[in-house]
Amino acid sequence: MEHFLILSHLDGLLIYLLSLILGQRKLKVETLLPLGKLDPGLKAPDAGLEYGSIASDAQLVDRLGYHSLLMEETKDDPFQILSLAASQTSKVKLGTSVAIAFARSPFTLAQSAWTAHKISGGRFELGVGSQVKGHIRRRHGMQWHPPGPWMKDYVGALRAIWRSWQNEEPLEYESKHYKLNLNVPLFTPSPMDHAPIPIHLAAVNPGMFEVACEIAEGVRLHPVCGVKYISEVLMPRIKSRGTGEFEVCLKPLVATAQDEEGLVARKEVARERLAFYLSTPAYARAFEVYQLQDLCQQMNQLSRTNQWSEMSKLVSDELLEEIVIVALYDELASKIKDRFRSVLDRIEVSIPINNRQDEEVLSQIIVDLRTTK
Repeated sequence: MEHFLILSHLDGLLIYLLSLILGQRKLKVETLLPLGKLDPGLKAPDAGLEYGSIASDAQLVDRLGYHSLLMEETKDDPFQILSLAASQTSKVKLGTSVAIAFARSPFTLAQSAWTAHKISGGRFELGVGSQVKGHIRRRHGMQWHPPGPWMKDYVGALRAIWRSWQNEEPLEYESKHYKLNLNVPLFTPSPMDHAPIPIHLAAVNPGMFEVACEIAEGVRLHPVCGVKYISEVLMPRIKSRGTGEFEVCLKPLVATAQDEEGLVARKEVARERLAFYLSTPAYARAFEVYQLQDLCQQMNQLSRTNQWSEMSKLVSDELLEEIVIVALYDELASKIKDRFRSVLDRIEVSIPINNRQDEEVLSQIIVDLRTTK
């Protein structure tokens, strides 16, 4: 009882930190569709998403005890895929990881998320990201603004739209980027009997991480965010959240296999991916804490002349294991927990499912990740 009395007087950050010290937090486990997809490194993936397997994959994810089933916005519309998955599941949460906010108007994204929330029976979570300037302007054909302030206005617009629908009240939202004040019955959905839609923001750098802490229910970190970067650079920026829950989620870089021979191959794939990330200026901040500024610049120069094989050679085994989780299946959960449980609430992980034995192995990994020991 004394512990609870003390905790009641602490702000959200101190409660968060004490829970880590006391070891009471359990990792929530997430996965992407297609289930068991391996990181292709710099190569084309062996197989893409098969629409015919969405139903069976979603059902398996539900049975395995995953907390969340996610869909990226890359080659397919995530909302359509998740709607199919929602009709085949009953327990697992469903979310975008992530939908590109600035490629859509707030109304368009609000409508897509609202529909997904209804179809899933209130299990939908909206993960949104800003995307980089070149993609917003040259792929989506949209104007670009500084992303931090823009994201604050964008999320404010989403919540204002949802609130007007749920409360059946006029829409009134004005900010630097948006002035929304038109609700027409023909385009206004009915209220829902579900909790509000949670929003998670994608982040790499401290600025967007702080925005997420301020306006969202969670943050989805990029795989370049290693534990040292998360704990020393990002976590100190979490301020008190009162009684609200704020979740830190990550899809880490993982090299895993059933046996040593397979693990050697997966390490090389992870090495290629890490070399690519090291060469990308947008991710440089995440590597500064490891004193890798010179290597990042060298990688960037090599990438400009497509010297990808030379880049991989510069990633030492020591550096690889500093950033990447390298483990056989039977040690994967323990290595993830040892490294990340002190800084994360959710972890994204899977292995290829080829037979019943693989299902059992993955099921045990999920159970092990969810335990506090």
